[in-house]
Amino acid sequence: MNIPGDLAETLRNAQRVAVLTGSGISAESGIPTFREAQTGLWERYDPQQLATLEAFHQAPELVWNWYEWRRELVERTEPNAGHLALVELEDLVPDFALITQNVDGLHGRAGNIGVIELHGNITRTKCSMEGEIVEEYEEDASPPVCPNCGAPLRPDVVWFGEMLPPAAMETASNAARTCDLFLSVGTSSLVYPAAGLPREALASGATLVEINPDETPLTAYAHYSLRGKAGDCLPSLVSALSA
Repeated sequence: MNIPGDLAETLRNAQRVAVLTGSGISAESGIPTFREAQTGLWERYDPQQLATLEAFHQAPELVWNWYEWRRELVERTEPNAGHLALVELEDLVPDFALITQNVDGLHGRAGNIGVIELHGNITRTKCSMEGEIVEEYEEDASPPVCPNCGAPLRPDVVWFGEMLPPAAMETASNAARTCDLFLSVGTSSLVYPAAGLPREALASGATLVEINPDETPLTAYAHYSLRGKAGDCLPSLVSALSA
């Protein structure tokens, strides 16, 4: 993909870059979107009814097994060219913040450091009572229980009706307000509060770049709108920066 010369120059001059990624970049690795994952045994279930604290209380085994199945989907995938380009970008920019709405952990597996995970990480498990991450537990139950307090364990993701982690949201908001350049990558720009981050960057004077195959509610506000996949656009951006 050809990157506009003035965008390449803006990127080369940027001291603080913030990036927000959504499901589009994960889809390029073969991870189905939230609704697309409802196949086979799970086709008859509504994901919005499974991904709630109420569902976990009412049918903990069902919810745990659904997330175990989704974890297996994630484990079978690998970071793609878009993920790897963001690792390169982190090395090239003086101050870099990567914010993601995805829960698959692929940014970390690719090599990015200090990823701000707004919606949690499906590969982690936490105590449903204490909220602490649990690394080791007996796996013969669905769900297993916390070795410390005996409460059921749950995936470390944000369910419908739950607030985003305050510390992660504050860090993301600060990165948006203080960056020179903000990249919105593969996100629908519909899910708040994450969808408000590009607008925070705009209000603070940052250059806004959208990377998405389709138009979104953010497109009209972006200084640059790159129509394409993250796996094509991001490597081109990195090449333009290091040229």
